[in-house]
Amino acid sequence: MKKIALLFTVAAFFAACNNSSNADKATTTDSKLVDTLASTGTAYSIDSTTLVTWTGSKPTGKHDGTFKVSEGNLLVNNLSLTGGKFTIDINSLSNLDLAGDAKQKSNLEGHLKSADFFDAAQFPTASFEITSVEPYVADSSSKMKDATNIIKGNLTLKDSSKNIAFPAKITVDENKVTAAANFDIDRTLWGINYKGPNNPQDWVISKTVNIKLAVSAAKK
Repeated sequence: MKKIALLFTVAAFFAACNNSSNADKATTTDSKLVDTLASTGTAYSIDSTTLVTWTGSKPTGKHDGTFKVSEGNLLVNNLSLTGGKFTIDINSLSNLDLAGDAKQKSNLEGHLKSADFFDAAQFPTASFEITSVEPYVADSSSKMKDATNIIKGNLTLKDSSKNIAFPAKITVDENKVTAAANFDIDRTLWGINYKGPNNPQDWVISKTVNIKLAVSAAKK
């Protein structure tokens, strides 16, 4: 029994090592109300080039993939991002690293969409709603050196909503807004566990998931 426990401990250690990323850890708290006074302005419609990229890992390696954004808007006031919301299509989940093996790629995508993880049949969409946008102040621990702002917003996955804060590089002009971010979240805070939070098979999958946002929106 002690040997089994030791094996799981070692596997969990290597899972954490495999998922080391050059990204800031998103600060996660309970969901918050949107600052309706601050989040005003002109709506810019999020376009089809917007992608949410994810990376998850386990002791034997990692997997990368994307989600598409089905709809959304960003709000701009005086050439500054003030708010917005977008919807993520969970059924659009696509794996990138198994492109050369169609069967494995399809199996992994189906597995991640199943009730073992995202449960796309019951929760076909996720969402992110900005609650505030603040100036970014870098310090010695910051990993995103070209960030301009801290974005805070409610990320809803399955039936859980948490507020996350992360650095982002935002550019705004009269016709277009872009936002780029690279941060890590703990999937278990949204109840995403393989066969339950106390299942040993979930322990060897890293809790940390890396998220990269590449958001583009144009004035309507």
